Amino acid sequence: MRPRAAPLMLVGLLAGAGPAAAAERLITALSDHRVLITSNYTGVQLMLFGSVERDAASPLRKGPYDIVATVTGPHETLRARRKSRVLGIWVNTRGRTFVDVPSYLAVLATGPLDVITNAETRRRLQVGLTDTPLPELIHNDIGTVASDPFRGELIRLMRERGLYSEEPHAVTLLTPTLFRAAIKLPAEVPIGKYQVDVKLFAEGNLLARADSTFDIVKVGFEQFVVNAAQQHGLLYGIATALMALMTGWIASVAFRRD
Repeated sequence: MRPRAAPLMLVGLLAGAGPAAAAERLITALSDHRVLITSNYTGVQLMLFGSVERDAASPLRKGPYDIVATVTGPHETLRARRKSRVLGIWVNTRGRTFVDVPSYLAVLATGPLDVITNAETRRRLQVGLTDTPLPELIHNDIGTVASDPFRGELIRLMRERGLYSEEPHAVTLLTPTLFRAAIKLPAEVPIGKYQVDVKLFAEGNLLARADSTFDIVKVGFEQFVVNAAQQHGLLYGIATALMALMTGWIASVAFRRD
């Protein structure tokens, strides 16, 4: 029994050393964990609140803390197309398919990302729009190409729609350890589950991170229509066709000229 006691004791000491090694930890909260989309929905803001809890025995930091919050929406497949002028007409000539990419992506920070940490750390932690993987389908293979012009155009188009954003001063430090940020959700925001990943930096190093989630759901008549289309596709299609025929018949009667 004596030879087995030493390894067990060593494991116990190593396990106990893990929590003590963390000098700071993040506590975060959202103003709401469920966003309801109705017929008059035009967008909303969620508030992200957080605090940094320090170990009393840890030394004081020379500089302030930095926060980077990344909000990611449901993943989907997107198609980017390039228009070219052919015989005087603008048509789609080339395209690129992006597989399993965020339908919504917001990066909120206390300052510019290149000031918060170096390029290698940003790439490793996938911080910011530039270093977020956007896998592409290229010749029956899926990979990430950072310099692909289609990637740049996809980000530009998503930014114009308010679905992608990178705001270097969106996180406000209320005190050296308390912060808040507004998460802007536009009118055409996709429904589904959203991930909020908050990272704490100091002197360019990652100290801690915290995760939370919220859901965006449709309610009312809109949700009834979505459920009918998904669960009773045939009946939904027949009802839609009948409504279209009825609308056309009513319009022909109302505007008929005798």
